[in-house]
Amino acid sequence: MKEDRQLAKYLAHLGYGSRKEMEIAIRRGRVTGFGDDLRFDGEKLDPAPGMVILLNKPAGFTCSRADQGRLIYELLPPRFLKRDPALSTVGRLDAETTGLLLLTDDGKLLHRLISPKSNTPKTYDATLARPLEGHEADIFASGTLMLRGEDKPLLPAQLDVTGERTARLTITEGRYHQIRRMFAAAGNHVEALHRATFGPLTLGDLPEGEWRLLTSDEVATLP
Repeated sequence: MKEDRQLAKYLAHLGYGSRKEMEIAIRRGRVTGFGDDLRFDGEKLDPAPGMVILLNKPAGFTCSRADQGRLIYELLPPRFLKRDPALSTVGRLDAETTGLLLLTDDGKLLHRLISPKSNTPKTYDATLARPLEGHEADIFASGTLMLRGEDKPLLPAQLDVTGERTARLTITEGRYHQIRRMFAAAGNHVEALHRATFGPLTLGDLPEGEWRLLTSDEVATLP
């Protein structure tokens, strides 16, 4: 039937298997329910394209499939890697940086959030190798700090000291290893880095290594 072929195509795009496999699954009764209550093997279907995932990234996982090491996608259901459109990270966190990471298959949202024009505030908690000297906040807020190898100064960033060797830094850009390079420019070294917020979003009580889907209301709050 035409409806079964369309459903098989839809399930294939969600990553459950090939179209042929899904046609067989439908004939065998593995797909049940109707409309918003469609289920595969008794489990509610994954969200339609346009989903946004919030992940609490642990250390030791990389964001790019081109990088070596364990991928953050290993923390998600394997079928998510087969979705079409593909699931991508909203920006990147380096392997040793932990915390809030977004993933989406919504291309328009992705490009909007990673655009330099978005100015989305992102907050990081940094643990440093040496005590803060007191000049860092003014340097970061100046709007004149130049990172090595670049020809454009950083936008102003807000530094809040939280301890002798700890600080919370809020930036609105996403340059390569930006926070590590900022502290290096100020004469220090980042030993541990954790992203606490992305725009209005926080991790809440989400355990490390776990993920959840954003609600439509949460997605609507993104810049």
